[in-house]
Amino acid sequence: MDPMSPIDSFATALKRREIVGSFSVAYRTAELMRGALSGRFGSVQAALEFVRTAGKKLSAAQPLEVAAGNIVRRTLLIIREELATFQAGGGVDLPPETIKIPKAVPVQTSMLKYLMDETDEGARLDFSKPFGPVKNAILDAINELLEEIERTHDLIANQALEYIHSNEVIMTYGVSKTVERFLKAAAKKRRTFEVIVAETAPYYRGHDVALKLSSEDKERGDVAISTTLIPDSNIFAMMARVNKVIVGTHAVMANGGLIMPSGGHLLATAARQHSVPFVVLTGLFKLCPLYPHDQDQFNDLANPTHILDFSEDIAESVDVLNPLYDYVPPELVSQFITNTGGHNASYVYRLLQELYHPSDSQL
Repeated sequence: MDPMSPIDSFATALKRREIVGSFSVAYRTAELMRGALSGRFGSVQAALEFVRTAGKKLSAAQPLEVAAGNIVRRTLLIIREELATFQAGGGVDLPPETIKIPKAVPVQTSMLKYLMDETDEGARLDFSKPFGPVKNAILDAINELLEEIERTHDLIANQALEYIHSNEVIMTYGVSKTVERFLKAAAKKRRTFEVIVAETAPYYRGHDVALKLSSEDKERGDVAISTTLIPDSNIFAMMARVNKVIVGTHAVMANGGLIMPSGGHLLATAARQHSVPFVVLTGLFKLCPLYPHDQDQFNDLANPTHILDFSEDIAESVDVLNPLYDYVPPELVSQFITNTGGHNASYVYRLLQELYHPSDSQL
């Protein structure tokens, strides 16, 4: 079977929006990378080119689902790192813990040295080497990546007690399983607090969020949380009572800006006006090395029926826009909480250096 066939099928599913959401897209992409690299490639260069081509197809099929491109970039970095480990062992497949590889980008380095190092990479790594000797190491690393994605919700939820204190009032917006697990984890540890949920018009997904937070699940040990549902128009008025805002996000851009559900910018601006911390929960697989120079590129218009029904008389004389996402600039974000801990928005660039290779920013 053509190794590109599963990639093409997944790209079609993305284009038709049969698979949506950063978590689902990231996990499925990692599974596809593992399956594809289980096949035969003549050289490491051939494997790199295959992964890069697959990344281009997935990104072109659905540019809004940046998690697919992020996982492809992580896979490209894994291939480079395992090749470097193999070469450092003199061509012998040694255990990784027996080999010390200097980091590609030190914590403090000049831009000139950084650029020189990237220019000399081709001389350091021999991509013409056979793929077979590094194949198992690459597959093991991708399995670790899959485990990291799978454990993201739990790793972030384990930090809940560090950020949620007794008798606090927390506001949230949009649907996020990460936020739900985070709040439930704090409540399970007998931390008493109140949650205000904005209804997130025009889809009103906040109703489901409020119901889940206020429900008790004895099988999972979840405790009911005191929850208040408010219309989006009351966000600014209620913000004066809030201690912190905790939200999820669709993607985190290279400058620390967010791609959030429509209405997120309103929430972040209200929080800044009232000096309320705006905390974002996100897995590392949502960090994207692209810059939002054109914000429309990372947005799309949904069916306007949810705002104005076509049966209304006025519908023929007005244009109704229903954007799916908002861009939230990094200066409105107080802190990111990831599966590796808390970070400021200004630290995103460093996380990107650890997760991706600079030459893979543009697939």
